[in-house]
Amino acid sequence: MQATRNKGIQLLLYIILAFWTFFALFPIYWTVITSVKPQKAVSAPKPTFFPWIDFQPTLKPFQDIFGSGEGYGVSGMGNLAQLFRNSFGAAFFSALFATILGAMAAYALTRFTYRRWKNKDIAFWFVSQRMLPPIALVVPFFILFGRVHMLDRLPTLIIVYTAMNLPLVIWLLRDYFADLPYEIEEAAMVDGDSRYGAFFKMALPLALPGLVVAFLFAFVFSWNEFLLALTLTLDKAKTLPVQVAGNVTLRGPRYWDIAAQGLIVTLPPLLIALVAGRYIVRGLTTGAVKS
Repeated sequence: MQATRNKGIQLLLYIILAFWTFFALFPIYWTVITSVKPQKAVSAPKPTFFPWIDFQPTLKPFQDIFGSGEGYGVSGMGNLAQLFRNSFGAAFFSALFATILGAMAAYALTRFTYRRWKNKDIAFWFVSQRMLPPIALVVPFFILFGRVHMLDRLPTLIIVYTAMNLPLVIWLLRDYFADLPYEIEEAAMVDGDSRYGAFFKMALPLALPGLVVAFLFAFVFSWNEFLLALTLTLDKAKTLPVQVAGNVTLRGPRYWDIAAQGLIVTLPPLLIALVAGRYIVRGLTTGAVKS
């Protein structure tokens, strides 16, 4: 009786997992097949799900993206190389600067005691900067960068994204540095290293998995950011998410082109996550078990 009950529970769990897997992966599958559908298949009253069975796949949406199709003037991504450079440059450099500054701030919060403000109060002040909705900052940023003539420029996005991601990076790395043994740094300073030497030679190499995780989080948030990029850019510094969201004509959304563009936009974060997968696992699990 007990064995039958256990098998029933196990079967129910498998059914739930299978349903959840389908629920999570179906949007990706739908995006992939929509990116190779002809316009008639997308607009058909009856949904089509299987290439070569329900419809004949085509690469025309990708031709439109790279400017070699008829839809280039209407839905193409224009200068794809420039859009990619803008998105990657803003995401990469803002994540890099946020990780560098956040690592120093997080290290200081775990190694020094401040008198006027307590360390936990400073840490909470940092993370409280993420509590403001981005829409509340759009107008001040627009006025500020407009006054200094920095609208529609890539450095503007880098500055804004760095400030946006810095609290998250500090919060992630603070617990990571707190778990590192301080005795190693003390031994380095006894051997003649300065505080900066102990930080760069000992603490940072040991914190590499955490640094990679913080960098990836900052990179993905910057890569996917839409509202600030829409407000602070026009043409020269336009990013890929802004271009994809603007792919709507007077005849309505061109879903086949949107799906193809969506696949292009998802590739860089996916490739980076695959390459740095082992660091992500180590970085997220460190500190989860306290002695």
